[in-house]
Amino acid sequence: MATSHFFTRQPAVKTRITRLLNCDYPILLPGMSWISTPQLVAAVSNAGGCGILATGPLNADETRASIREIRDLTDKPFGIGATLLMPGAKENAQVALDEQVPLINVSLGKPDWIAEGAQKYGGKVLATVTNAQHANIALNSGADALMITGHEAAAHGGDVTSLVAINAIHEQFPNVPLVAAGGFANGRGLGAALSLGADAVAMGSRMAVTSDSPLAEPMKQAIAEASEVDTIYGKNFDGIPARVLKSPMAQKRMASRPNPFVVLYRALQAAGTMNVPLWKVLPGMMVEYDKIYALAQFGAATHDIQAATVDGDIERGVQFIGQCAGLIHDVPTVDDLVQRIMREARATCQLNADTFGCGGEQLVGDVVEKQELAHGS
Repeated sequence: MATSHFFTRQPAVKTRITRLLNCDYPILLPGMSWISTPQLVAAVSNAGGCGILATGPLNADETRASIREIRDLTDKPFGIGATLLMPGAKENAQVALDEQVPLINVSLGKPDWIAEGAQKYGGKVLATVTNAQHANIALNSGADALMITGHEAAAHGGDVTSLVAINAIHEQFPNVPLVAAGGFANGRGLGAALSLGADAVAMGSRMAVTSDSPLAEPMKQAIAEASEVDTIYGKNFDGIPARVLKSPMAQKRMASRPNPFVVLYRALQAAGTMNVPLWKVLPGMMVEYDKIYALAQFGAATHDIQAATVDGDIERGVQFIGQCAGLIHDVPTVDDLVQRIMREARATCQLNADTFGCGGEQLVGDVVEKQELAHGS
């Protein structure tokens, strides 16, 4: 495969997201547990995008160490993820505020106190949502931008496809910077997302299958060989509707809801592995059973996720992956991939400009700037 140093590097692109985050390209790495590590985060940021650290498996001390490691690897903007429903997420978010991380990506919870803390040092809050109702709550809680996760996405996407969700939320919130997630793995997808009203894309599955990613090599190859139909979607695996790579264990886990006693046992094992005190797990089982059961089921699933992600065990593991697996065919470096995506996006926009008789003037960035002027941004 040709590498990016054989080509002229693509110029920086101006969108509301690249301006907000002070990065060159509208490409983000979302926080994926055991994948979005400091090394991959820094690689994406150094390539001109913005990497987001996954803090789900980390305690507060590990999060602080990871943030400082990222800063040793890059002087570019980066972020951390905080899934507020999960144990330890609030503590990790507080560490991010203490360390003045440029971007905090929150999900499954209101970001009001995080937004208030980030504003004090100029940090930004990106809220992950799946519909307009959630978007409105996030914005009222102080979010600066939204990440819209469509049905095609790996792990926990929404019920609505990206094609409609991005368009609909942009229509309702035209002045809000948007990141599109779910189904994006190449430059054509980036061009499409910008046309729908997004200002950037998040490419989790695509970034996971790069040479800079810590994802186990057998799993990278399995994804590169998979098609767009080789995923399973359901809620029996970890309690929240999720999309995973089709495998023997994935089919078994998705077939039926697990026994509650097995869930509790495996959740307690996961809590011990991740250094989550039992007092944070047991009381909730009796007070908010349904909510905590789902959380316990999520914790119980970590063994299977690690088996796939860390160990590369295709037979016994379960790997989160999006339908865009069918668009992933190789394992490039992050920098090569980003340059390829930007070249392809510009070529796609050039083709569309020619189709509509625009004389090739409306390339990536030009379209977005005109959208911003139209909305008074």
